[in-house]
Amino acid sequence: MDPITDSEFRKFQTFIFDAAGISLAPAKKALVSGRLAKRLRACQLDSYGDYFALLSDDAHGAERQIAIDLLTTNETYFFREPKHFEFLAAVASQARGGGFRVWSAACSSGEEPYSIAMVLADRLAGKPFEVVGTDISTRMLQAAQRAHYPDIRARQMPSDYRRRFCLRGTGPQEGTLLVERSLRQRVRFAQANLVAPLPDLGRFDVAFLRNVMIYFDAATKREVVQRVISLIRPEGYLCIGHSESLHDLGIDLIPVAPSIFRKPGRAGQ
Repeated sequence: MDPITDSEFRKFQTFIFDAAGISLAPAKKALVSGRLAKRLRACQLDSYGDYFALLSDDAHGAERQIAIDLLTTNETYFFREPKHFEFLAAVASQARGGGFRVWSAACSSGEEPYSIAMVLADRLAGKPFEVVGTDISTRMLQAAQRAHYPDIRARQMPSDYRRRFCLRGTGPQEGTLLVERSLRQRVRFAQANLVAPLPDLGRFDVAFLRNVMIYFDAATKREVVQRVISLIRPEGYLCIGHSESLHDLGIDLIPVAPSIFRKPGRAGQ
């Protein structure tokens, strides 16, 4: 297999930007090469240029989705950036009326939406709620639906949540956990590309859009945030990653805490 060339890498930069709005820095050349190498072998191709040509052929849509999955997947874990879950617990404790809905807009392999569901199950005391997790990667969504994880992914999960909401693996499954069935049933997953028109997901009280905007340029970031907040109810909340910023995007949101914003308007609108 020939090493990836600079010109081939630039083609994949364009490919993933057009597909997912992700801007790959030159330093990601080795990552692209490593993640796609096994697909070249699987397709019996000798060069990255040949693989790019295959992806450009409309007859290979399934392979195109595999490439998108490989280039957009990021490892995550339960209760990442715990301040957001503390805030969610406080908001949920004050919730009134109908079903409380939260959106994990880039849910990867599911740890974030299940963390959200644990908080809501704890704080809503039997009241109806729903968590929706979306991601561009079909492979990650399949992993999320399985809800079976290595123990290391739960290192920040509160111990009482682990006892209440997870089953500990034994025998061949030792060192893993499974999110219990009743909680899994409160989480719905759907494929969605944040840089394209969204499926019908309904409206949300809180949306988590975390650790994905760092891959977008300013124009794409503005487009994605506007698309996400269009599904947040007035006076609902948006949580972004602590390393991310909405500065200079000109979006009408009210800061309420570091990386947490409120959508203006009147509840019930």
